[in-house]
Order: sequence, then structure tokens, then C-alpha cells
Amino acid sequence: MTNAPLVFAEDVARTFFLGSTRVEALHDVNFTARSGELMVITGPSGSGKTTLLNLLAGLDMPTSGIIHLDSQDLATLSEWELAQLRRCKIGFVFQSFGLLPLLSAYENIELPLRIAEWSRRERIQRTEEVLELVGLTDRAGHRPYEMSGGEQQRIAVARAVVHRPSVILADEPTGELDSATGTAIFTLLKNITEQENVAIIVASHDVVVANRFASATMELRDGTFVS
Repeated sequence: MTNAPLVFAEDVARTFFLGSTRVEALHDVNFTARSGELMVITGPSGSGKTTLLNLLAGLDMPTSGIIHLDSQDLATLSEWELAQLRRCKIGFVFQSFGLLPLLSAYENIELPLRIAEWSRRERIQRTEEVLELVGLTDRAGHRPYEMSGGEQQRIAVARAVVHRPSVILADEPTGELDSATGTAIFTLLKNITEQENVAIIVASHDVVVANRFASATMELRDGTFVS
């Protein structure tokens, strides 16, 4: 595990205006994550978790403060450079799985590699590798509607990691799963940080499970981290 932070946020704030009303979604946010770590951000709905993940992904820009990802200051990058960064360096996992319904599990996982123009041999090798990693080799030919929620989320995790990103951002990945399946997903994420040496940053309401598996947990409340 490297000592240098892979993700670095300093004094980050994000302010929105709803008409004439000023909404301080985030303020005084400081955060680091390193390769091989599973970082979990907890907090109630509306505390700023999703806003922070959007900033870390370069999907939105802070009103003030600095965010670096893999030594790159996101504020200095063009829209094209940000898109390339997301395509190559970041994997995403969503609460609602986000799988394409007409594609098989294998095809959903392989899709990022096709977009990145990996060779056919490389695509086959890597897709089979991550199917084994998430324990669903036997479900490769199934479409999402033929799989359970837990299986769909495992495929979504496999898709997020298949292109060998530096960081995976997961927004409430267990939000639509029962507690046992949610625990299994956190176990998988923890294993992936170790086997793939990737930083995984999770926004989650599940404090008990987060404390069990995370390298560190940080609580967001009213837009800032609390002790």
C-alpha cells in the first residue's frame, strides 16, 4: 500500500442556490484515501454523501477547495480530460445496480473494455477473471432479470473493477439489499481492495456493517465531517 493519498480533498465546500436561497451542501471537508483502503462515508439522507462522491468523480466542481485524484487537480482538467479520467481511473457502483437489461452478466462486465478498445483476447481474459473474483462464473450468460439483487450488485461491482481503475466510488451499494446480502457485498468490496489494490470509497447509511469492514469510517452531518 502506498503512503501517498490517491484521493485528496482539502477545505472543500459546495454551495447551491435554490432561487434566492443559499444551500451549503458541503463545507470544510478534508479527506484522503489510499490504494488498498475501503473508506466508508456514513450519514443521514441529505448530509452531503452523494454530493461529495460527485465532486470526487469530477461530475461537479467544488465552490471552493481542492480535490486531487491520482495526483491530478480536478479543477485544472478540461471536460474531455475529466471524461478520460473517469473512463480509465474510476469505477462506479450504484444503489440501483445500473445494469443494461438486454445484456448478459458477461456482456455488462465486458462493456467498459469494449469502450476502452481492449483487444478481444484481453477482454475475454479480464472479464473471466473478474467473474471469478465476484463468484459468479456460472451466471455469466444470465441477464439481470434472471439474477437476484445480490447477484446483480456483484455483477455491478465486477463491471466497476474490470478496467483496473485506481478508485471505485460506490453510492449506497447495499441500499436495496437485505442485511445478509449487504454484508456479503461489503465482504466482496473489502476483498477487492486487497486483491486489486484499489481504493474504494463507499457512501452508506449502514454504520454497523461499515464499522465492521472499513479501513476507516467518516460521518458526514450537515455537510461536514464530525468526530
